[in-house]
Amino acid sequence: MLKRNLIAASFDPVPRSASDQTPILSRSAFGKAVQDYLVFGNAYLEARRNVLGGVMDLHHAFAKYTRRGLIAGEFFWAPGIDAPSAFAPGSVIQIMQPDINQEIYGVPEYLSALQSALLNEAATLFRRRYYLNGSHAGYILYATGDIDENDTEALRDALKDSKGPGNFKNLFVHAPGGKDGSIKILPIAEVGAKDEFLGIKNATRDDVLAAHRTPPSVLGIVPAQGSQLGKISEAVDMFFELEILPLQMAFLEINDRLGFEAVRFTPRATAAAK
Repeated sequence: MLKRNLIAASFDPVPRSASDQTPILSRSAFGKAVQDYLVFGNAYLEARRNVLGGVMDLHHAFAKYTRRGLIAGEFFWAPGIDAPSAFAPGSVIQIMQPDINQEIYGVPEYLSALQSALLNEAATLFRRRYYLNGSHAGYILYATGDIDENDTEALRDALKDSKGPGNFKNLFVHAPGGKDGSIKILPIAEVGAKDEFLGIKNATRDDVLAAHRTPPSVLGIVPAQGSQLGKISEAVDMFFELEILPLQMAFLEINDRLGFEAVRFTPRATAAAK
């Protein structure tokens, strides 16, 4: 995930103190929290305290299994059908993407393109099954000539065996007394093959990229024939300013909730303009 990698690369761990360089929030825990935030729209960090009440470190809590309680500041760990276990009161920090309907859980921004992603998957699965079951070798063998009954049965068996593994087999037809055009092959699979596979893939890909607001050039997408995607360095700079900086601002809320600096980022040097 491009966004996760960029924001995790800019993360600068904050040590506990001048004498203890152990980070309050590790790179690994921060990267997991960023991924949860992008996938689920929520990120949870558990503040573990010492006997004096000070925060020793922040641990990542999986958004998939973390639930809010009825009381403010109450969170539960619910990984399965067993009874959920409660976190220490006030120990969990929740960072969430906004939703217009409620303020309990966040909603990821890519939901608008979810149907396009599912359609893209369906098109790929259809095409894969289409080839696995041998449908691309399907046709109607229309024969009106003088063909022996044994040859007819042999042809029927050969056509049945052409399905599935081992398709694209050659068929030999011997038709004594047959006339020109007495045997015709009418393809039927080509009708199903014209399902606009490439059109569906390209259209749904554009929808997903638009939902994530990601430039195609930084994803290694090959441009269409006769077109260009521009300079990658400029696309990365624009993407970082428009997408990564707002994500950094969202995670700086952790500092506001704790009352001290636990999250900070290294300023990014942009490419020099030419």
